[in-house]
Amino acid sequence: MHKKLFIPGPVDVREDVLQKMATPMIGHRSKAASALQKGISDKLRQMMYTENTILLSTSSGSGVMEGAVRSCTNKKAAVFSVGAFGDRWYKMATSNGIPADLFKSEPGKHTSAEMVEKALATGEYDLVTVTHNETSSGIQNPVEEIAEVMKKYPEVIFCVDAVSSLGGAKIEVDKLGIDICITSSQKCLGLPPGIALCSISQKAVEAAKKVKYRGLYLDLLALYDNVIKDDQYPSTPTLSHMFALDYQLDRIIEEGFENRFARHTEMAKVVREWAKKHFALYPEEKYASNTLTTIVNTKGISVADLNKKLGERGFEISNGYGDLKEKTFRIAHMADMTMEEVHDVLRNIEDILGL
Repeated sequence: MHKKLFIPGPVDVREDVLQKMATPMIGHRSKAASALQKGISDKLRQMMYTENTILLSTSSGSGVMEGAVRSCTNKKAAVFSVGAFGDRWYKMATSNGIPADLFKSEPGKHTSAEMVEKALATGEYDLVTVTHNETSSGIQNPVEEIAEVMKKYPEVIFCVDAVSSLGGAKIEVDKLGIDICITSSQKCLGLPPGIALCSISQKAVEAAKKVKYRGLYLDLLALYDNVIKDDQYPSTPTLSHMFALDYQLDRIIEEGFENRFARHTEMAKVVREWAKKHFALYPEEKYASNTLTTIVNTKGISVADLNKKLGERGFEISNGYGDLKEKTFRIAHMADMTMEEVHDVLRNIEDILGL
């Protein structure tokens, strides 16, 4: 039995989107492949509110995150973390021999503009990474406030992990001065996993040119050079995902960006109110994610048992991540999910737990 997924990715994918992945192959060095890439880029620029170049990677979002910190750090990276995936970005840096410092917020707390200001005032860093939306803690960081600090340090590369928010929350890349904004297919874009993408500024490109050892497959400068040359890639891209992405972006544009963001916001409000009524929110509510809600297990239920019973009814939520397993649980509300579906899973949880 198929289970409706309310987890932080992969999300349920519409049948018509899945069918687009069955599009017959074309040569990845053909003019048709270049046209496909160019069309995708033009649509993504609209959604990201940017004039910057768009890069695609046949990898998860983690691939482009690693590529960004390795390709564009010349001096030292300041990595800000509000959970497991911010921590992972730090591990990516250090595993590649990139000098980096990790700035962790208290559990359930956001990355503040003051934290970023304090770090950059030292003059030690030429690259900053911030998680816009953290799926372990359910925090959506105030990138607008952080962006105001970043503008005081125009020489520093500003990287944002929007893997679990782009397409579900409004991120105005150029207005915010984001140099590399990263996402992947299996979350708010509503596609199967397997493709990542980012916007990259000219400032980031120039920084990458000064880095001697950028790696090979995840070298963002190599990706950029090939896209600029002929809208292609140095390695074979996942054309099936590109066909589906091109189609899905048309659907997103038809829905309307503002309508899509508003739908995510309304779903989040419903789940947050439900969580406060029956349990408690893990993150500060002011900084709670609009694409996923992390809920404190105040009743001491067995989340694993709950999920097993939900599975028998055709639903799946997510246990807490890492150290938060069984201490929290998570309900995602992203991509093409509807309010009716959100209400449906909440009613079933209430019924199972006798709330």
